[in-house]
Amino acid sequence: MSSQGENAEAATGMQANDTTTPTSESRDPAYFHYYAQFVHQQNMLQDNVRTSAYHSAIIVNGPTMFRDKDVLDVGAGSGILSYFAVQAGAKKVYAVEASSMAQKIRKMVDTSETKNPWMKDKIEVISSKLEDAELPQVDTLISEPIGVLLVHERMIESYLLARDRFLKPGGAMVPSAGTIYLAPFTDATLWTQTMSKVRFWEQSNFYGVDFSPLSSEAKDEIFGQPVVGNFDHRILLAPPVSHHVDFQTISVPELQDIVIPFTWKVPFTGLIHGIAGWFDINLGGLILTTAPHAERTHWQQVRFLLKEPVAVNAYQTIKGWMRLTVNTSRSYDVIAELALGEDAQLSDPRTSSAERVADLRLTPAGAGARRGQWALHEQTYMYDQGLDYSKPEFLAMYSPENASTEAGNVLGLTTDPLSGLNAGGVATPGLGWADSGLESLLDPAMEIETGEGAGADMADL
Repeated sequence: MSSQGENAEAATGMQANDTTTPTSESRDPAYFHYYAQFVHQQNMLQDNVRTSAYHSAIIVNGPTMFRDKDVLDVGAGSGILSYFAVQAGAKKVYAVEASSMAQKIRKMVDTSETKNPWMKDKIEVISSKLEDAELPQVDTLISEPIGVLLVHERMIESYLLARDRFLKPGGAMVPSAGTIYLAPFTDATLWTQTMSKVRFWEQSNFYGVDFSPLSSEAKDEIFGQPVVGNFDHRILLAPPVSHHVDFQTISVPELQDIVIPFTWKVPFTGLIHGIAGWFDINLGGLILTTAPHAERTHWQQVRFLLKEPVAVNAYQTIKGWMRLTVNTSRSYDVIAELALGEDAQLSDPRTSSAERVADLRLTPAGAGARRGQWALHEQTYMYDQGLDYSKPEFLAMYSPENASTEAGNVLGLTTDPLSGLNAGGVATPGLGWADSGLESLLDPAMEIETGEGAGADMADL
């Protein structure tokens, strides 16, 4: 993600009325300083999946979206998307960047006559927040306004402001949309390692000090940290649900308070340790995915651990919701509720508050119900431990004795008979788990869905 924008504070954010909490504006110096550093720009540039997807999308869509067009690059960062737009034939590119990285783009432009003559007189650098910029109307918007779980860092709000203020009617947006995916997962190792951090604060004699009065608060904080990192897709217990975000039509208030309902059918007997999330973005018809079965990106995936896992039987239904509301930390507060059974009774997500969740330390009324709270900006990191996923039972996922293709299909788990994977990258019990050549059959990280390149893969671009 590149840096940009001062985000509006929303009353729906859990910290919105907390005058002691730094506002998004007060956090801007640290935010922009982070993205002004070469090391962080390099990290994004060297994400080959990300960079090659944007390059391919811009070049493929050059004839319709960029050639002889005026283009606005929102949060230009290193300037790479502006350079790609010129390569695709843009008449003029306005590169808006609020961090001191704008000076680096300007140096690239100033030396273009000898170093990059093809970009000479094509790029105008605006060293400003998007909100403060005065710009003409443009034909195309380009940006990389994406964070963990699509919305972290709240730069999409600046992208929508650019749409409303500077994009001509019928103009193009790259990206044009994003999709958030949520699925239940099992990972006893991750949960146990997380709980071990809590156990420290349960000690009653640490050099003669009893820390146990702090244990409950420590558990809330530690389990309230989303775990960012790549994981093996085989820990997923059911196909994901999706929530589509159309950047061309969504309003800022709609983006600031998102509710994602879910219903999952789990084809295994096992433990749900939490909810996993990832996203796609649509780059002019090219879909860039951060799914766990796809090629890895710097965004990785995210997991929200439950303080108490929930046991589920094979073919049981889990219903629930996840709500994301903006906070003053350039991110979102997250609340989720889930319960077992087709007739599970759920609370209204719009009336759930942080205080209410904090008071519900015990399992809510009704067997198999759980509720959790997380701060998306308080991320911790955990990476693949190199565990053996070759059999579902190694993950404490137990197939029913009568598991079959037909049973999976009844549950809507359309399965590839060769790989044993359904559309969500989840293995169907009794099918193709071991010795299936999974790695060679996984979905590609990107594919062209629409436009002239329909059906092409990255090797064809």
